[in-house]
Amino acid sequence: MKDSSAPTPEVAPTPAKPFIVLRPPRGWGFPDFRELWQYRELLYFLTWRDIKVRYKQTLLGVSWAILQPFISMVVFSIFFGRLAKLPSDGIPYPIFSYAGLLPWDFFVKAFNKASRSLVASRPMLTKVYFPRLAIPLAAVLGALVDFALAFLVLAGLMVWYGVRPTPYLWTLPLFLLLAFIVAFGASLWASALNVLYRDVGYILPFVVNLLFFVTPVVYAPSMIPERWRLIYALNPMAGVVNGFRWALLQAPPGPDLGMLLSIGVALVVLVTGLLFFHYMERYFADRV
Repeated sequence: MKDSSAPTPEVAPTPAKPFIVLRPPRGWGFPDFRELWQYRELLYFLTWRDIKVRYKQTLLGVSWAILQPFISMVVFSIFFGRLAKLPSDGIPYPIFSYAGLLPWDFFVKAFNKASRSLVASRPMLTKVYFPRLAIPLAAVLGALVDFALAFLVLAGLMVWYGVRPTPYLWTLPLFLLLAFIVAFGASLWASALNVLYRDVGYILPFVVNLLFFVTPVVYAPSMIPERWRLIYALNPMAGVVNGFRWALLQAPPGPDLGMLLSIGVALVVLVTGLLFFHYMERYFADRV
């Protein structure tokens, strides 16, 4: 028979579940980069997803990363190198144009993909929380894979034409970082604006095409009149392309006041892009 006078064992209280409150950012400020680091695995999977989706169900796969700039180089060499006879600062025109196409192609792919990334990720934005900055950042990181593959072609062209690397080759990663800053900063502005106004998606191709003609991809910077060169340097991609050619081929003008101006503009685009993107985060889920 059970003794009713026996003490009842105490039951430990169930620990309360953690309660997390998510609040939209208030005012102007920078994104929380520590939080982005905590979600680094998500950033990796988003980057890998963009790479796989880009070449999914294609016959040539990642070969497109090489064929696109290579075919463009062949066309430019025929029409601008042979027919128009544009100067190339004493460098074989195929190498001259391809060295300009490398950073330009990286910028275009990264910017086009990242500027539409928020709208394309609507199901994720409206259902689960994560640092929104990871979406455009993953798109820009994915474009680095195409750049690495296309760079192999440039190395082959330099061997074919007997062009040796310059002593300034060690600066090439710095100019690649500058191209990354320009693409990422511009895509922050474009992706946030594209959420609010879908017209941005129609304007961007026109802006990119216009920017191509004011970037020295197919022509030498020496063709720009002296009085216009500082204004010309306000285009940060001009500094990127000139820096690539200088680091690889020692092509003029090299580091100068115009390149410093391009670097300054690139940093301004990045900083203001981060501020604007962080401010607009509160509207993404409602407007996307």
